[in-house]
Amino acid sequence: MAFYTYFFFGFIIASLGSITPSFLNLTVVKFSLRNRKKPAFYLIGGYATVLFFQANIGAYLASILMENSEYITLIQKIGTGILFLLSINFFRVHFSSKEQKKDKEIPKSKAFFYGIMMSLLNMMAIPFYFTFISILIGMEYFNYSYINALYFSIGSTIGSFTLYSIYAIVAKRIEHKLTYIASKMDFILGCLTGIVAIGNLIHLSYK
Repeated sequence: MAFYTYFFFGFIIASLGSITPSFLNLTVVKFSLRNRKKPAFYLIGGYATVLFFQANIGAYLASILMENSEYITLIQKIGTGILFLLSINFFRVHFSSKEQKKDKEIPKSKAFFYGIMMSLLNMMAIPFYFTFISILIGMEYFNYSYINALYFSIGSTIGSFTLYSIYAIVAKRIEHKLTYIASKMDFILGCLTGIVAIGNLIHLSYK
């Protein structure tokens, strides 16, 4: 029963993270169009391999935080400051990078290793898992242990692989829409992080 519960949580949370337009799924779409679906699955396999460990790290960090609840307010204040800095940086990147960058060609034979490298550059993955697992622990839906974290990570790996595979399969239909959304992603992330930071600031001021 525990396996299905934590597997389900991992699958759903990873799916939510993977469905958001980013440089990872945009790369999957472009790679699938250039090289067909089979090589794209190797690229996705590289993504999913790294996400397995990122989910594990996020679960471990969340469990440590929830066991030391006296530090939560301090961490919230630091996190709010980081969110404001991230918001400013996203807006800076959006308004300063107007020229089109040339895409780097990925060799088919090295697709898996490129997937690993690109997923390692995704700095939002661990904070993403950390946040959602902290919420689950706070709601008493997640009881951390090495085996439960393993189940969760297996679910997250399969969830991310599934969503990225869907991007590869329907690449031709969504290329232009995804490219447009991705070009606005820094602006969207700037707005989202700014809103969350303001919400956290208001919450902390009333504590």
